[in-house]
Amino acid sequence: QVQLVESGGGLVQPGGSLRLSCTASSRSFFIAYAWNWYRQAPGKQRELVATITRIGTTTYADSAKGRFTISRDNAKNTAYLQMSSLKPEDTAVYQCNADIRASVAAMSVVYWSQGTQVTVSS
Repeated sequence: QVQLVESGGGLVQPGGSLRLSCTASSRSFFIAYAWNWYRQAPGKQRELVATITRIGTTTYADSAKGRFTISRDNAKNTAYLQMSSLKPEDTAVYQCNADIRASVAAMSVVYWSQGTQVTVSS
């Protein structure tokens, strides 16, 4: 079993920045492949915000391009989402997930974090 623990959410003023972290941990050996950050605002569908592969290839939702940066530290089994120039419409619960395998040949299992609230308001 792998746990994903997220941190870094909170209240920020428009134009401000926040960095979210998501760390995977387990008593057993595992490999984290792709990491994804999602968000869901009240009354809206969950949106895929950013993805990073194990080799560092990144993709972003149009709403995040130029303002958000996804990164990862494989040694720490951690993914980050650096958010800048935040807007009120970025307000949402943010979650990460990771494609986890017990070995290179094993099937992947997707684990989710608990989610963290990001509120952009003056």
